[in-house]
Amino acid sequence: MPDSTIEPTARPRRSRTRSRNVNGRPALVISTLKPHQYDLRPACASLICPGCKTWVPITGIQARQQKLVPHDTGRAGKDPSVRCQGSNRLIDVDVAYETWLERLQDGGAEIASRRPTTVLPRPFTPRTVQALRARAERTPAGRVADWKAVLDRVDAVDIARKRMPAGDAPLDGPSVPMTTLHPQRPAC
Repeated sequence: MPDSTIEPTARPRRSRTRSRNVNGRPALVISTLKPHQYDLRPACASLICPGCKTWVPITGIQARQQKLVPHDTGRAGKDPSVRCQGSNRLIDVDVAYETWLERLQDGGAEIASRRPTTVLPRPFTPRTVQALRARAERTPAGRVADWKAVLDRVDAVDIARKRMPAGDAPLDGPSVPMTTLHPQRPAC
């Protein structure tokens, strides 16, 4: 029978295992981890595996001997099936549930105190308030009236720009074109 060409993928993790296998590594002491790296709630006791940095259930949290569930390093059904070296490692739970919960809440309060406060807008100056009021009071008719009042000065500036400067034209440079140039592409 030929070998399968399909590469084995990581299996879904079981929350409980009845395996008697024990990892040869020394027991992992919970008190050496930070409070946010493990969860001691009886319904979902778990911790971050030091080997693969994924959340793994703890088997037998109420029993005499606790250990990590056998698990693969990848995501279930997607990554290659590679057994983590931290599987079946014994766990030494030396922190009480109440102590862990208290440390976790204290850590959350500490983090909240380090976060920056919301940015407050600058206070309004009297000039800013005056400009905002004037903007709110303006109507479309008022804007047209303002434009008509300035239109004569704008026309005068445009005429002054079109006038030629007094004096002789430069001798060594090209003449300045007075009409708008519209270049054409050469025919191929």
